Amino acid sequence: MLTVRIGQRVHKTQGPTSLLPIIAVLGVIFFAVFLIIRSQNHTLSWYPEFPGPEWLQGPNVPQVSTSRQRPSPCGIPMSCPEGDFSFFIASGAANVVGPKICIEDKMIMGYVENNVGCGINIAVVNGKTGEVMKTVFFNMYDGDIEPLVEFLESIEKGSLVLIATYDDPATKLNKEARTLINELGSSAIQSLGFRDNWVFVGGKGTDVKSTLEKHIKNNRDKNKYDAWPEMIEMQGCLPRYLE
Repeated sequence: MLTVRIGQRVHKTQGPTSLLPIIAVLGVIFFAVFLIIRSQNHTLSWYPEFPGPEWLQGPNVPQVSTSRQRPSPCGIPMSCPEGDFSFFIASGAANVVGPKICIEDKMIMGYVENNVGCGINIAVVNGKTGEVMKTVFFNMYDGDIEPLVEFLESIEKGSLVLIATYDDPATKLNKEARTLINELGSSAIQSLGFRDNWVFVGGKGTDVKSTLEKHIKNNRDKNKYDAWPEMIEMQGCLPRYLE
Protein backbone atom coordinates (compact mmCIF):
# COMPACT_ATOMS: atom_id res chain seq x y z
CA MET A 1 0.00 0.00 0.00
CA LEU A 2 1.24 3.35 -0.95
CA THR A 3 0.88 5.93 1.76
CA VAL A 4 0.98 9.57 0.81
CA ARG A 5 1.81 12.06 3.58
CA ILE A 6 0.19 15.36 3.12
CA GLY A 7 1.64 18.23 5.13
CA GLN A 8 1.98 22.01 5.02
CA ARG A 9 4.15 23.48 2.28
CA VAL A 10 6.89 25.68 3.64
CA HIS A 11 7.25 29.01 1.83
CA LYS A 12 10.64 30.76 2.01
CA THR A 13 10.48 34.53 2.42
CA GLN A 14 12.84 36.68 0.38
CA GLY A 15 15.27 38.62 2.60
CA PRO A 16 17.04 41.95 1.97
CA THR A 17 19.94 40.19 0.25
CA SER A 18 17.74 39.37 -2.72
CA LEU A 19 17.37 43.10 -3.46
CA LEU A 20 21.14 43.78 -3.72
CA PRO A 21 21.45 42.86 -7.41
CA ILE A 22 18.57 45.18 -8.28
CA ILE A 23 20.08 48.05 -6.27
CA ALA A 24 23.48 47.49 -7.90
CA VAL A 25 21.98 47.59 -11.40
CA LEU A 26 20.06 50.78 -10.62
CA GLY A 27 23.21 52.34 -9.21
CA VAL A 28 25.20 51.57 -12.36
CA ILE A 29 22.42 52.99 -14.54
CA PHE A 30 22.20 56.17 -12.47
CA PHE A 31 25.98 56.64 -12.53
CA ALA A 32 26.13 56.12 -16.31
CA VAL A 33 23.34 58.64 -16.90
CA PHE A 34 25.11 61.10 -14.60
CA LEU A 35 28.37 60.84 -16.57
CA ILE A 36 26.56 61.28 -19.90
CA ILE A 37 24.86 64.44 -18.70
CA ARG A 38 28.13 65.81 -17.35
CA SER A 39 29.90 65.11 -20.63
CA GLN A 40 27.28 67.20 -22.43
CA ASN A 41 28.05 70.19 -20.15
CA HIS A 42 24.61 70.23 -18.54
CA THR A 43 24.25 71.33 -14.93
CA LEU A 44 22.00 69.33 -12.69
CA SER A 45 19.93 71.89 -10.81
CA TRP A 46 18.95 69.32 -8.25
CA TYR A 47 22.60 68.26 -7.70
CA PRO A 48 24.77 71.28 -8.53
CA GLU A 49 28.01 69.88 -7.19
CA PHE A 50 29.38 66.38 -7.33
CA PRO A 51 31.86 65.74 -4.52
CA GLY A 52 33.75 63.08 -6.42
CA PRO A 53 37.32 63.03 -7.77
CA GLU A 54 38.47 65.84 -10.03
CA TRP A 55 38.27 63.77 -13.22
CA LEU A 56 34.54 63.31 -12.65
CA GLN A 57 33.80 66.98 -12.25
CA GLY A 58 32.54 68.90 -15.27
CA PRO A 59 33.67 72.30 -16.47
CA ASN A 60 30.81 74.01 -14.63
CA VAL A 61 32.06 72.89 -11.23
CA PRO A 62 34.39 75.41 -9.56
CA GLN A 63 37.88 74.03 -9.01
CA VAL A 64 39.78 74.86 -5.85
CA SER A 65 43.45 75.62 -6.38
CA THR A 66 45.91 74.88 -3.59
CA SER A 67 48.93 76.41 -5.32
CA ARG A 68 50.45 79.63 -3.94
CA GLN A 69 51.90 82.40 -6.03
CA ARG A 70 55.64 82.60 -5.56
CA PRO A 71 57.09 85.97 -4.65
CA SER A 72 59.09 87.76 -7.32
CA PRO A 73 62.88 87.45 -6.92
CA CYS A 74 63.05 91.16 -7.79
CA GLY A 75 61.16 92.47 -4.76
CA ILE A 76 57.99 94.53 -4.99
CA PRO A 77 57.56 95.87 -8.57
CA MET A 78 58.05 99.62 -8.84
CA SER A 79 55.52 101.87 -10.56
CA CYS A 80 57.64 104.29 -12.57
CA PRO A 81 56.76 107.22 -14.82
CA GLU A 82 56.26 106.36 -18.46
CA GLY A 83 59.60 106.02 -20.20
CA ASP A 84 61.59 105.31 -17.03
CA PHE A 85 63.15 101.96 -16.15
CA SER A 86 62.46 100.32 -12.80
CA PHE A 87 65.36 98.63 -11.06
CA PHE A 88 66.05 96.49 -8.01
CA ILE A 89 69.52 95.73 -6.72
CA ALA A 90 70.80 93.79 -3.70
CA SER A 91 74.30 93.15 -2.45
CA GLY A 92 75.46 89.74 -1.34
CA ALA A 93 75.03 88.49 2.21
CA ALA A 94 78.39 87.55 3.75
CA ASN A 95 80.03 84.98 1.46
CA VAL A 96 76.92 82.78 1.35
CA VAL A 97 74.14 84.50 -0.63
CA GLY A 98 75.06 86.17 -3.91
CA PRO A 99 73.84 89.56 -5.15
CA LYS A 100 71.10 90.24 -7.68
CA ILE A 101 70.31 92.97 -10.16
CA CYS A 102 66.92 93.46 -11.83
CA ILE A 103 65.64 95.75 -14.59
CA GLU A 104 61.91 96.10 -15.26
CA ASP A 105 61.18 93.34 -12.70
CA LYS A 106 63.40 90.90 -14.60
CA MET A 107 66.49 89.43 -12.98
CA ILE A 108 69.55 90.02 -15.17
CA MET A 109 72.17 89.00 -12.60
CA GLY A 110 71.69 86.56 -9.74
CA TYR A 111 71.55 82.98 -8.57
CA VAL A 112 68.85 82.13 -11.13
CA GLU A 113 70.98 83.43 -13.99
CA ASN A 114 74.12 81.84 -12.50
CA ASN A 115 76.24 84.84 -13.49
CA VAL A 116 77.38 86.40 -10.18
CA GLY A 117 80.54 85.92 -8.16
CA CYS A 118 82.62 87.23 -5.27
CA GLY A 119 83.90 90.76 -5.76
CA ILE A 120 82.28 93.44 -7.94
CA ASN A 121 79.25 92.48 -10.08
CA ILE A 122 78.40 94.86 -12.93
CA ALA A 123 75.47 95.09 -15.35
CA VAL A 124 75.57 97.53 -18.26
CA VAL A 125 72.21 98.53 -19.75
CA ASN A 126 71.39 100.59 -22.83
CA GLY A 127 70.06 103.88 -21.45
CA LYS A 128 67.72 104.38 -24.40
CA THR A 129 66.13 100.96 -24.79
CA GLY A 130 66.70 99.21 -21.48
CA GLU A 131 68.45 96.34 -23.28
CA VAL A 132 71.05 94.49 -21.23
CA MET A 133 74.41 94.92 -22.96
CA LYS A 134 76.85 93.14 -20.61
CA THR A 135 76.93 91.34 -17.27
CA VAL A 136 80.25 90.48 -15.60
CA PHE A 137 81.91 90.08 -12.20
CA PHE A 138 85.48 90.65 -11.06
CA ASN A 139 87.22 88.91 -8.16
CA MET A 140 88.72 91.69 -6.06
CA TYR A 141 90.36 89.48 -3.44
CA ASP A 142 92.82 87.38 -5.43
CA GLY A 143 91.98 88.36 -9.02
CA ASP A 144 93.65 90.86 -11.35
CA ILE A 145 92.65 94.52 -11.49
CA GLU A 146 93.51 95.05 -15.17
CA PRO A 147 90.37 93.32 -16.57
CA LEU A 148 88.16 95.56 -14.42
CA VAL A 149 89.96 98.72 -15.60
CA GLU A 150 89.67 97.65 -19.24
CA PHE A 151 85.97 96.88 -18.81
CA LEU A 152 85.21 100.24 -17.17
CA GLU A 153 87.03 102.06 -19.99
CA SER A 154 84.98 100.18 -22.60
CA ILE A 155 81.57 101.31 -21.29
CA GLU A 156 79.87 103.42 -23.95
CA LYS A 157 78.28 106.81 -23.43
CA GLY A 158 74.55 106.61 -22.69
CA SER A 159 74.86 103.37 -20.70
CA LEU A 160 73.33 102.71 -17.30
CA VAL A 161 75.68 100.92 -14.92
CA LEU A 162 74.46 98.87 -11.95
CA ILE A 163 76.96 97.45 -9.45
CA ALA A 164 76.51 95.10 -6.49
CA THR A 165 79.25 93.72 -4.24
CA TYR A 166 79.64 90.24 -2.78
CA ASP A 167 82.08 89.13 -0.08
CA ASP A 168 85.16 91.35 -0.65
CA PRO A 169 85.01 94.12 -3.29
CA ALA A 170 88.09 96.19 -2.51
CA THR A 171 91.36 94.36 -1.80
CA LYS A 172 92.64 94.70 -5.38
CA LEU A 173 91.04 98.06 -6.15
CA ASN A 174 93.54 100.71 -7.20
CA LYS A 175 93.33 104.45 -7.80
CA GLU A 176 92.69 104.04 -11.53
CA ALA A 177 89.71 101.75 -11.05
CA ARG A 178 88.27 103.94 -8.29
CA THR A 179 88.55 107.02 -10.51
CA LEU A 180 86.74 105.33 -13.40
CA ILE A 181 83.87 104.27 -11.13
CA ASN A 182 83.78 107.74 -9.60
CA GLU A 183 83.28 109.14 -13.12
CA LEU A 184 80.16 106.97 -13.39
CA GLY A 185 78.71 108.91 -10.46
CA SER A 186 79.85 107.10 -7.32
CA SER A 187 81.27 108.90 -4.32
CA ALA A 188 81.37 105.88 -1.98
CA ILE A 189 83.91 104.14 -4.23
CA GLN A 190 86.67 106.31 -2.77
CA SER A 191 86.20 104.81 0.70
CA LEU A 192 85.12 101.28 -0.26
CA GLY A 193 87.10 98.85 1.86
CA PHE A 194 87.67 95.19 2.66
CA ARG A 195 84.35 93.28 2.90
CA ASP A 196 82.25 96.44 2.74
CA ASN A 197 78.78 96.09 1.24
CA TRP A 198 77.92 98.48 -1.58
CA VAL A 199 75.28 98.88 -4.30
CA PHE A 200 75.42 101.56 -6.95
CA VAL A 201 73.42 102.76 -9.95
CA GLY A 202 75.03 105.33 -12.25
CA GLY A 203 75.88 105.82 -15.86
CA LYS A 204 78.22 107.16 -18.45
CA GLY A 205 77.06 110.46 -19.88
CA THR A 206 73.65 110.11 -18.19
CA ASP A 207 71.76 112.27 -15.72
CA VAL A 208 71.63 109.59 -13.01
CA LYS A 209 72.40 111.19 -9.67
CA SER A 210 75.30 109.94 -7.59
CA THR A 211 72.95 109.56 -4.61
CA LEU A 212 71.72 106.24 -6.07
CA GLU A 213 74.09 104.17 -3.96
CA LYS A 214 74.28 102.66 -0.50
CA HIS A 215 77.41 101.73 1.40
CA ILE A 216 77.88 99.88 4.70
CA LYS A 217 81.35 99.62 6.20
CA ASN A 218 82.73 96.37 7.54
CA ASN A 219 82.79 96.82 11.32
CA ARG A 220 83.02 93.77 13.59
CA ASP A 221 81.29 95.67 16.40
CA LYS A 222 78.28 96.41 14.17
CA ASN A 223 78.31 93.65 11.56
CA LYS A 224 75.21 91.50 11.21
CA TYR A 225 77.11 88.47 9.90
CA ASP A 226 80.20 88.45 12.13
CA ALA A 227 82.91 89.37 9.59
CA TRP A 228 80.46 90.92 7.10
CA PRO A 229 77.92 93.76 7.32
CA GLU A 230 74.25 93.30 6.56
CA MET A 231 72.89 92.92 3.04
CA ILE A 232 71.81 96.09 1.19
CA GLU A 233 68.74 96.47 -1.03
CA MET A 234 67.80 99.44 -3.20
CA GLN A 235 65.15 100.05 -5.83
CA GLY A 236 63.80 102.96 -7.82
CA CYS A 237 63.30 104.43 -11.29
CA LEU A 238 65.89 105.42 -13.88
CA PRO A 239 65.18 108.07 -16.52
CA ARG A 240 65.68 107.10 -20.14
CA TYR A 241 68.88 108.54 -21.62
CA LEU A 242 68.26 111.48 -23.94
CA GLU A 243 71.09 112.96 -25.99
